[in-house]
Formats: sequence, C-alpha cells, structure tokens
Amino acid sequence: MKSMAASLVVLLTLAFMGCATAQEPPARVTILYDAFGKPSTLKRGWGYSSFVEYGGKRILFDTGGSLDDFTFNAKTLGVDLSQLDFVVLTHRHGDHTSGLHQVLKVNPTVRIYTPAEPANFDTPTPPALTSHIKRRVESAPEDMHYYDGKYPERLAPGSPWPGARFTQIRTPTEVAPGFWLFPTQSDSPGTREMNEVSMAIRTSQGLVVLVGCSHPGIEQILEMASKIDPRIYTVFGGFHLVDIPDADVSSMVTRFRDKWKLERAAAGHCTGEFAFSEFNRVFGPKFDHAGVGATIPLPR
Repeated sequence: MKSMAASLVVLLTLAFMGCATAQEPPARVTILYDAFGKPSTLKRGWGYSSFVEYGGKRILFDTGGSLDDFTFNAKTLGVDLSQLDFVVLTHRHGDHTSGLHQVLKVNPTVRIYTPAEPANFDTPTPPALTSHIKRRVESAPEDMHYYDGKYPERLAPGSPWPGARFTQIRTPTEVAPGFWLFPTQSDSPGTREMNEVSMAIRTSQGLVVLVGCSHPGIEQILEMASKIDPRIYTVFGGFHLVDIPDADVSSMVTRFRDKWKLERAAAGHCTGEFAFSEFNRVFGPKFDHAGVGATIPLPR
C-alpha cells in the first residue's frame, strides 16, 4: 500500500509539473509585417511590426507600412490587438506607424510609447520656436499677423490619432519589470535629429533588443543597450545597412559577433539582402530568419 501511495504521489507531482509547464506564458517574437518571409498567404510590404510575448506581457512593436495588410496579417496570425499591455512606435515614419488606426479601433485606451517628436505624436511646438512664432512685427501687412495677434495657449499640430494615450520616452525607462525603452538620436543626412526608441528585455541569457529602423546607427543603439546590461543575447528589427558599402556591412556583421558578443541575430526590414547573406555566413544556424510570419523563441 505504501508503495502504491508513493507512486500516486509521484504521478500527481509529475501531472502538476506538466500542468504548470503547459500554463507557462509564451516567450517569443512573432513578425507581423515585413517584405520577405517563407511562402504563405500573409501580406508583404515595406515596413516593420512584431508582436512580443514575454513574462506574461503582450507588446506590439511598430505597426507596419499598410493599414489593411497589417490588419490582415494580425488576424491571420491570431494576434488579438485588443489584448495588449502596451505599444511601441519606434519613430514617426509611415512604414512603422500605418497600422496604428486598427490598434486604436479595437483598443482605444492602450498605452503607446513614442520618441519625443514634434511630428505626429501630439507634441506641442517647442518653446524656442513658439517664441519666434509669437513675435509680432508691426511693419508686416495687417492681414499677415499670426492668429491676428491672439495666440492660443498651446501651439501644436493636430494628431492623426486624436485621443491616443501617447507617452514620450526621453530617457532610458523601465516601463515594466525587465522591459526597458530607450531613445537615441540620428546624426545621418535625411534623418538628422530624428529620435528613435528601441526596446530591451532582460532574459537569463542577456538582453533581447528590438529596433525599428536604426536611423541613429545600430551600433549606437547597441552601445545604449549595453548600459542597461552589457550582455546582449540577440537583436531584432531593421539595422539600416541596405544603403552602406558591402565592405562596411561585412565588417559590422563581424563586430556583432566579436565586439558585441551577440549569441544570435534576427535582422529584418531595412537591413538589406547583402547583410542577410553576411549574417547567415557569420552566425550560421544562430541567424534567425525573421521574415513575416516567423515565430522565434526567446530565452526565459
């Protein structure tokens, strides 16, 4: 009888452990929007969006370049946009923000983290510019005084998403336990002074970093991430290597492995096909093919 009782205890314990494992929340990233991937019915387009499930949190990272295609892909992949902990918009470009209308349609009160930008994210006109606008020049024609000289209390452009709950990220911020958002600023021609927000998730094997387009430079972003934790496990998103010389790409991909000590890489979007080839050569099976529809597990 004692033997039977002991066996029953063991079986119940194993059953309980199995249930606990089955109920463990997912730890993965699903690519919702990009211009490449394995054959499927999913829509492809220029832009980026991924869905992060980690530590019981559900996070939408960017919203793609087409409202209709983003909506189709999210529904096809079974991603419930009404059940999100928060949204991250990495920067103001349309290939990362076009699906936000659908998100707000089904989840109008969701928190949306953005960079500190005067364009599109419901930001008041900067005080320095406001003072210039409010400068009244008496010699100007009478019908050409701004606001007839009766200036509104707040000068700001209208938002394409009125009522959205935007929160700007100006400094590295832990927005949830183990989830960091941090800004970097571009110094590249064409995007100079553009702020971009990236995300870092603490895992047992180091940071999982997600980037949008890396306009400030992917290595500048990695440098900022390393201040949160010097161990970086992998990086997802667009590294913006598509328009730099091949020799520079090869050198940078090697630095991902040798300088930054990445275990894996999940490049997408504007990284470029030559860079994809180089990541595949340098990282081999540790280069995750992060095309649209791909689901990539994360370390816990």
